[in-house]
Amino acid sequence: MTDIQLRIRVAQSLTEVEAAAWNFCAAQPRMSAARVEDKTQFTSEDNSSPELSSDGQPPNPFVSYEFLSSLEESGAVGGRTGWQPRHLLLEEAGKLLGAVPSYVKGHSRGEYVFDHGWAEAFERAGGNYYPKLQIAVPFTPVTGPRLLVAPGPLADAVSSALASALVDVTTASHLSSAHVTFLTESEWRTLGKQGFLQRTDQQFHWQNDGYEQFDDFLNRLASRKRKTIRRERKEALGAGIEVSWLTGSDLTEAVWDAFFAFYMETGSRKWGRPYLTRDFFSIVGHKMRDRILLVMARRAGRWIAGAINFIGADTLYGRNWGAIEHHPFLHFELCYYQAIDYAIAHRLNRVEAGAQGEHKLARGYLPHTTYSAHFIANAGLRRAVADYLSRERLYVQATAEELAAATPFRKDLVEQE
Repeated sequence: MTDIQLRIRVAQSLTEVEAAAWNFCAAQPRMSAARVEDKTQFTSEDNSSPELSSDGQPPNPFVSYEFLSSLEESGAVGGRTGWQPRHLLLEEAGKLLGAVPSYVKGHSRGEYVFDHGWAEAFERAGGNYYPKLQIAVPFTPVTGPRLLVAPGPLADAVSSALASALVDVTTASHLSSAHVTFLTESEWRTLGKQGFLQRTDQQFHWQNDGYEQFDDFLNRLASRKRKTIRRERKEALGAGIEVSWLTGSDLTEAVWDAFFAFYMETGSRKWGRPYLTRDFFSIVGHKMRDRILLVMARRAGRWIAGAINFIGADTLYGRNWGAIEHHPFLHFELCYYQAIDYAIAHRLNRVEAGAQGEHKLARGYLPHTTYSAHFIANAGLRRAVADYLSRERLYVQATAEELAAATPFRKDLVEQE
C-alpha cells in the first residue's frame, strides 16, 4: 500500500459528488448476527457486497444521496440556515472511497443531541463554541452510518483516514469541536479508541417478532395494555376519520400541500420555526417516492392529519407528523399503530418512531440505545465534558434498565424469553 495515495477533499455541496459513488459508500454491508453479538467490526477481509435497493439507494434512506441532496436543493440547509455543507470526501486517483456527511454550524438546533450547556459554559469562560463541525443527517434523529466507506481492500485505511480527517479539519478550520451523532455502535467504539468522547441516549423502537397481523402483537401484551390500545384505536377513528397509506404515484403536489400545512402547524408550536421547506417535500417526494410512506387521515372529504415515514431495507422510520384538527389518540394511531400495521404487512423488522417519548413504551416500543461521539479541541472543555458524560452514561444505562423492566409484554412471555 506504499504507492496508494488517499486524498481528503471537502465539498461544499453534493453537486460536487456523483450520486452513484456516494450511495456505493453509504450502502455498507451489514454485520451478521454473530458479529453483532461479539461487537466485531468489518475489516478489509469481508467479502460482503454493499446492499443497494433496486433504485440504487442504500438500505438506510437518510444517508442516501437522494435525501441529503434534497435538503440542499430545497434550501433546508445552506444559506442562512446555520447548516453549511462541508462534506468530507476521501479519494484515491479520483475514485471516491469514503465520505462523511458534515456541516459547519453556527448553532445547535435540529440535532436532537443537546450540547447547549457545553456551549454556554465555554462562552462564559471566554471561548467561542460556534462554529462547530456536525457530522449528522440534519433534523433526523435516526441511527445510521456516518463514516461511509466503500467495501474493498482499503476499507480499514479509509475508515481510519476519515476519523483522523474529522480532527484535522476541526483544528485547521479553527472550529471548537466535531460532533458525530446517531452513529452506529461500531463507529462509536472506533471513534472512542481514537479519543472522541462517548455519549449515549435512548429511543423507543418496535420489533416485529414475525407477526402476521396486529392482533398477534396485541396478544403478546399484558391485558391492560392490550385493552388500552384497542380503546385508543377505536376512539382515534371515532369521528368518521379514514386513514390512507400513500406512496409512489400517490404522492401528488396536492397531497404534499396538505401534509406541509400539518407540518407547519405542529412544527411552529414545537420548535417555533420548522426546519423543512415546502420545496423539500416536493423534491424528496420525486427522488424517493417509493421509499416514502405518508399515513394520512381524512374527515368529511378533506385531509386533516398526516405522518411521514421513510422505508428502509428492513425498517420503517417515522419522522414528522402534524394535524389541523385535533382528535383524541389520532397522533398515536397515525404515528405508532399504523406504522406497526404497515411493518407487519410488509414484513419489516422494526419501526423507529423518532426521538424521545417514554409514552411509547406502553404501546410496545422498547428502549434502544443511541450513540454520539465528540471531539473537543480545548483541553479544559474536553475534561469538563468527559466528566459530565461519564456520569450521564451511567444515568442513561440505569434509566434504560428501569424502563425495560416496565415492559408492556405479558410477564409469562418475558420470563420464557
